[in-house]
Amino acid sequence: MHAPSSDNLLTLLGTGLALAGMDGRVLWINPALGEALDVGPRSAVGQELVTLMREPNLAGHLDRVRVEGRGFHLRSVTLGLARGRELLADLLLQPLDEGQVLVEVHPLSTDMGSGSTPLSATLRGFAHEVKNPLAGLRGAAQLLQRRVRDDDLRALAAMVIAEADRLAALADGLLRHGGAARIVPVNVHELLERLEQLVLAEPDPLHLRHDYDPSLPDTLGDGDRLLQVLINLARNAREAGAAHLLLRTRVEHGARLGERTVRAALRIDVVDDGPGVADEVRDSLFQPLVSGRPDGSGLGLALSREIALEHGGDLRYVSRPGETVFSLYLPMERAHD
Repeated sequence: MHAPSSDNLLTLLGTGLALAGMDGRVLWINPALGEALDVGPRSAVGQELVTLMREPNLAGHLDRVRVEGRGFHLRSVTLGLARGRELLADLLLQPLDEGQVLVEVHPLSTDMGSGSTPLSATLRGFAHEVKNPLAGLRGAAQLLQRRVRDDDLRALAAMVIAEADRLAALADGLLRHGGAARIVPVNVHELLERLEQLVLAEPDPLHLRHDYDPSLPDTLGDGDRLLQVLINLARNAREAGAAHLLLRTRVEHGARLGERTVRAALRIDVVDDGPGVADEVRDSLFQPLVSGRPDGSGLGLALSREIALEHGGDLRYVSRPGETVFSLYLPMERAHD
């Protein structure tokens, strides 16, 4: 890979990028990383990347990438910035041709870029990418709805349109500055009924059962975002190889949510009979870009837990072969209301 030109798309990315040569010296950095390190992209060329980032262990990692010919993800690395500041970041090192290494810098603090977390930045990029396909999907479903005569097919087309609209609204929320949840009274059983309709509409659907507490009152939340959590959990179960799904609602008294204990929390359990969570990802399952499947994006559970936390709740799981339970906790009173 040659150093990108000034009009290359890589120079426009908000993610910090650097290209290091065989000798560990900088061949190119993009403006985002140059701004964070307080160095001009041109003046950085020729400097040792280790010195520029003030991270002595980086040299050994660069050598390892070249020798083994595979990428490495370094978590929670402290980089030295200008004027004595520090940046806590994840680094992704990717080997390229001729001994070059591409370094991506994903901040874990607010010192670089917009102040968003790496997860939120990833989600906003994902939201931007899906908006155009969603518009095409919605248009195709509208055409289908107008042309078919069968009532069942028209109902399925209407479901596709409704889901496309919901996902577009979620994408807009992630792209808007702030993107705050729309907190209104939500009937969780109505959300679960919508989830059942979506699951049963899929080819070879899961066998569904439910065990609801009919006395549960409405909770406060953003219905679209909470539905997205439930959809992610159901689809994860299906993709993991589950055949049966149990949806259960309960009240849990004296629940511990983060740093506080609430008098009562609404708990939604999504129980599947799949093989369980793999041992190697148990401790990092809710982190961005971590997946138990080779083809998984690692975004669904990270997004789901972020939504649970923004509602003052939590997302937890227990798992063994044949039974995995993901539990969404929502406080029945909100501390900031």
